Amino acid sequence: MSWQPTAHQSGQGCTDSSYWARTRTAATSWSGYYRGWIDSVLSRIMDVIWAFPVLLLGIALGTTLAIGGLKLGPLAIAGDSIWIPILIIGLVYVPYMARPIRGEILALREKEFIEAAVAQGKGPLRIMFSELLPNIISTIIVFFTLNIANNMLLESALSFLGAGVRPPNASWGTMIADGYEMIYTAPHLTIVPGLMIIATVLSLNVFGDGLRDALDPRAKIRLEH
Repeated sequence: MSWQPTAHQSGQGCTDSSYWARTRTAATSWSGYYRGWIDSVLSRIMDVIWAFPVLLLGIALGTTLAIGGLKLGPLAIAGDSIWIPILIIGLVYVPYMARPIRGEILALREKEFIEAAVAQGKGPLRIMFSELLPNIISTIIVFFTLNIANNMLLESALSFLGAGVRPPNASWGTMIADGYEMIYTAPHLTIVPGLMIIATVLSLNVFGDGLRDALDPRAKIRLEH
């Protein structure tokens, strides 16, 4: 079975971030709360991914998968599919969201209110959803916003280098690559997509910082004299 999304699915940046945010949150919450060998295995996998520069790892995976695609049992994703860069971006950025969330889970699981919930007879799943998740939701929201900006930057870089989105799917990275060949005669073909990337990423970063200050007042730096 070959999975080749249509062109209208190229605008799935936010959906991609939302999906991977939920996946990382669920996995790290489970491993951070239960610990044991599952937590150890996931931590070592994240350490391996963390050891590689994001862009170099993305280029290596994108180039490899672009040649032969991805085959997982009955599911086959073509090398020029939009899902290839989505999977790559989700994989390389796993530690950058999973590790901080895991750290918060490890700290929260030792708090008194968790001990009180256990004493009341609450099960692990109920504790995770009713006690732990409400305490890390602000962190998840901030990371989700900032991850959209990081995803856009990496996707644009991979597409510019030919290891990301491929025609006929549109991408600011491919627009810059196409305009680069005519940079002397039509510089706007390169400058405009580049400016749009800068404006969008800066806007998302400022929005993420504002969310962090609003949702976590303790993170604010106050100068009081």
